[in-house]
Amino acid sequence: MSKSGAMDLASNLGGKIDKSDVLTAVEKYEQYHVFHGGEEEDRKANYTDMVNKYYDLATSFYEYGWGESFHFAHRWNGESLRESIKRHEHFLALQLGVKPGQKVLDVGCGIGGPLREIARFSNSSVTGINNNEYQITRGKELNRLAGVDKTCNFVKADFMKMPFPENTFDAVYAIEATCHAPDAYGCYKEIYRVLKPGQCFAAYEWCMTDAFDPDNAQHQKIKAEIEIGDGLPDIRLTSKCLEALKQAGFEVIWEKDLAKDSPVPWYLPLDKNHFSLSSFRLTAVGRFITKNMVKILEYIRLAPKGSQRVSDFLEKAAEGLVDGGRREIFTPMYFFLARKPE
Repeated sequence: MSKSGAMDLASNLGGKIDKSDVLTAVEKYEQYHVFHGGEEEDRKANYTDMVNKYYDLATSFYEYGWGESFHFAHRWNGESLRESIKRHEHFLALQLGVKPGQKVLDVGCGIGGPLREIARFSNSSVTGINNNEYQITRGKELNRLAGVDKTCNFVKADFMKMPFPENTFDAVYAIEATCHAPDAYGCYKEIYRVLKPGQCFAAYEWCMTDAFDPDNAQHQKIKAEIEIGDGLPDIRLTSKCLEALKQAGFEVIWEKDLAKDSPVPWYLPLDKNHFSLSSFRLTAVGRFITKNMVKILEYIRLAPKGSQRVSDFLEKAAEGLVDGGRREIFTPMYFFLARKPE
């Protein structure tokens, strides 16, 4: 299990970026986004650079706040955040019908929290594809500590151009990851290619819902906050994801925005009006402490220059996510289960 503390946050901030270059990387990353004059087409054209910079800069914050699984979850009353995250991952494996010994692909695997959980839950072999070198290095170490390094592995590659033969995997899943793709159709088509005929692809997608009004300035502000705070070139409508799946050749078995019937709002851990000891670092008080801790660590040069700027855009993301969730214009869990025909 990851046990990231303050010094881990400071020493790992910036990932594979040289510590002296972190501020420059922050400035270049910010320039991709609306608040700094960036354009959607530039973000899509340069998505590899943008997303890599984002995860080099943000991964240590994610691990410090969330643990090893960087995603939200449908949550029952009385269920802890950690419990809901594990159940969210188990649900995915059950929907895919993953069996012992099968080869599974995790598209956009982060540092491998879901990969390890699903591998242990289903006794399967999971490969994670990720284009960020720092996250893969971290994930390999966590695999070793968890004892799954013999059955699970990581491949550094762009999931828009995967280095696998056709019909390789028995199941494919993505958890809040393919939202980074510049083109949903291209991404899903590549997943279709590497999946065996008759097998399934399941995902949780970050999407704007039908309640999103592109002519509403407040809605656009929320969307832009989420994009800069989460390394996204754009946020697609749920209907666009569904359309892209079908165009890629998939048969959609079922799809639903799971946020709609979650008894506990998915955004509650980030809500400033919510307090929880079990997920303290995510609360408003916890984030305030983290922000000031990072400020001090940067001042005394234990954290690289630019660290506070990263903390600031992640806080902007938290505000956008909560506002988007409350207004029901954004969901991080548009779920679908799709099948590649025989």
